[in-house]
Amino acid sequence: MSKTIKVALAGAGAFGIKHLDGIQNIDGVEVISLISRDLDKTQEVAAKYGIGHVSTDLADSLKLKEVDAVILCTPTQMHAAQALACLEAGKHVQVEIPLCDSLTDGEKVAAAQRQTGLVAMVGHTRRFNPSHQWVHQQVKAGKFNVQQMDVQTYFFRRTNMNALGQPRSWTDHLLWHHAAHTVDLFAYQAGAPIVQANAIQGPIHPELGIAMDMSIQLKAANGAICTLSLSFNNDGPLGTFFRYIGDTGTYIARYDDLVNGKEEKIDVSQVAVSMNGIELQDREFFAAIREGREPNASVAQVLPCYQVLHQLDRQLQAA
Repeated sequence: MSKTIKVALAGAGAFGIKHLDGIQNIDGVEVISLISRDLDKTQEVAAKYGIGHVSTDLADSLKLKEVDAVILCTPTQMHAAQALACLEAGKHVQVEIPLCDSLTDGEKVAAAQRQTGLVAMVGHTRRFNPSHQWVHQQVKAGKFNVQQMDVQTYFFRRTNMNALGQPRSWTDHLLWHHAAHTVDLFAYQAGAPIVQANAIQGPIHPELGIAMDMSIQLKAANGAICTLSLSFNNDGPLGTFFRYIGDTGTYIARYDDLVNGKEEKIDVSQVAVSMNGIELQDREFFAAIREGREPNASVAQVLPCYQVLHQLDRQLQAA
């Protein structure tokens, strides 16, 4: 594909804007349609980014013949159904993490991708952040093997707010959303499938209806282990922090910053063409479309993550 890739983007909230900003740096790609539930807000964002078509219904954009691909930055509960709609309409699709909040729905998307042969990718951004890419390159080169990952995913969300501090129309989830990042990244960096998983959770919030604290333990087939702590109750430094303990060193990743175990900074600025993980994720999506290949973080590649989440979900429900 040599022509400009025409894109529809669904979801004009915090993450949708991150994608719009990233796409501005990518040649040969144009967002031509923007979809979100608040028409006034959507028109405002579309005007800022020069997007000509606006709608509150994804189906309107899927009817546009010129649309080649769709990026879904919508609420978690809509991801799988919307991804299926995109594939059925003949559009390549990238759906923000998580792919689904039930394994059955994720399996349906995987089946649709196989049937259509279209590019279907999930926004597992940690695979693309330069800090984690640097570690992955060390693993691939045989210079470092993960023995343990210690991960903290901490937010302060006792009310239903998004990353911009705005009210959400849906409820976020520690297991199906935030744990998905680490469950997938651990298997990806360990280079082996997860063969053992365990989870415990704290009290259910009386209004939000979700656990606000959770602890997960994982073991890969090659013996590597991972401990993941998650909280929406943390009133302190926010975000996800990764400690890689390996056979030849220790590395700590804080978003796109990477240091060794002695807190000495490691330069990751040359790992990729950008320091923006979302932009790098989008670059991979569009490159896969142009080259007619499976992308990194394809639905097929990340489905094992959701199989583990399903196992953990059943475990927590039975407890």
